[in-house]
Amino acid sequence: MNRLLLTATGLLASLFTAQAMAAPPQALTDSLTVNGESMPVEQVLDTPVEGLWEVHLANGETFYSDATGEHFIVGDIYQNGADGLVNLSEQSRNTQRAARIAEVPDSEQVIFRSDEAPQATIYVFTDTTCPYCQRLHEEVPALNEMGIAVHYLAFPRAGAGSEGARLLSQVWCASNPAEAMSAAKRGEALDIAPDCDNLVESQYHLGMELGVQGTPAIVMPDGRLVPGYVPAERLAEMLDLNG
Repeated sequence: MNRLLLTATGLLASLFTAQAMAAPPQALTDSLTVNGESMPVEQVLDTPVEGLWEVHLANGETFYSDATGEHFIVGDIYQNGADGLVNLSEQSRNTQRAARIAEVPDSEQVIFRSDEAPQATIYVFTDTTCPYCQRLHEEVPALNEMGIAVHYLAFPRAGAGSEGARLLSQVWCASNPAEAMSAAKRGEALDIAPDCDNLVESQYHLGMELGVQGTPAIVMPDGRLVPGYVPAERLAEMLDLNG
């Protein structure tokens, strides 16, 4: 780690010297090209490092650029502070992830919550054929009792054209998606045509964009991505709801 930090520090020092002035994001966007072709830039953000810009592409990729668009860095930026190393890049990803999730209407999600207003909401990319998704779903009533609402998004592990995607489409096409979700995760066959204008494919691509690589993938309220099954009690601790 020390050698890596020293190398990164040296690289940053060589690229971002005193004469490297911050460029307006639009000017940098216009200059970002590869082999004469414009990059699909979605957003350009400032960073704590002078002259270094965080570039987000439409395909979900992120890298860092100098003010001229001539030098790129791929990797994470760490701040070495009094409390140790802080991954600033991961913090930025969390913010972006939370913002993208917030754009998905509740009507496009399968929601499990108690009658009372939730204390916290988690977003879970799920696949009904995934054993650990089934295990997590068994704990949804306990999560709801602890004040945690569970909002499901579709993520067929084998891709948008898989059998898992077809089963998820049945859930999203159901008149009562929550009941269909529970039935599917119990292994019950659904007598539902998966041919409605469902959102499984678009949610699958959203998951890929947000860094989901498998299921279940839990997105916390602050945008943190927690891969894999987490017991209800542990989730409550992570959400600071046990005290």
